Amino acid sequence: MQKDRSCCPDSVMRASLPVSILTAMKQRMTDTESQDPDKLIEGYRRFRKSGWNPHRERWKELRDGQQPDLMIIACSDSRVDPSQIFDVAPGEMFVVRNVAALVPPFETSPGHHGVSAALEFAVQVLKVKEIMVMGHGMCGGCKVALTRELHGTVPGEGGFIADWIGLLDEARDPIANEMGTVGRNAERAMELAAVQVSLDNLRTFPCIRRKLKDGELRLRGSFFAISDGALHIMDDESGAFAPVR
Repeated sequence: MQKDRSCCPDSVMRASLPVSILTAMKQRMTDTESQDPDKLIEGYRRFRKSGWNPHRERWKELRDGQQPDLMIIACSDSRVDPSQIFDVAPGEMFVVRNVAALVPPFETSPGHHGVSAALEFAVQVLKVKEIMVMGHGMCGGCKVALTRELHGTVPGEGGFIADWIGLLDEARDPIANEMGTVGRNAERAMELAAVQVSLDNLRTFPCIRRKLKDGELRLRGSFFAISDGALHIMDDESGAFAPVR
């Protein structure tokens, strides 16, 4: 009979988590406690004044629908907001964000396929002309994929993350064998490899393959370096990343 974990004390649950995860949780709690509870409302008021009122005609157009040409698949990391990085207006970019900016391969097994649903909507309904996968520096998801520090944890205590970033296992092994599992060089290699994994998985979707063949869709890889704010674009032929000049 499965034990009911819902009554376990927080201290017991936290004890099973890696130190790095616990540190991040404590920092998040501290940051939350120090924030003004009306911060979001104040931000909304600024948006109404500078983002909505001056652009009422644009918002009026968007009321009837959206027609973005671009879809971005990015990480959920709070430091890498695609709308800020690419300085786009509302309605110009369809965005999906998740841990490590990953795309799972096409599959029809039962389950809740959130990324696949978003891809289907963007490609088949919105008919976007380009899909960009944007990785980033100092990615926690890629770091954990490399160290496997959450391997073996149960759902709710790291297991969901471990299962998700398991999509990178095949790409991880040669990096770990050559560069180890710690250090910035290995982490950077894992972050760049994750972009390629997502691009490869995008090509497993029949609708995407068809549109690529017909010239109706383009796939691109990119990488945003938080430390210096530089955007790197992946070369389609070589797979190398070069900074935008």
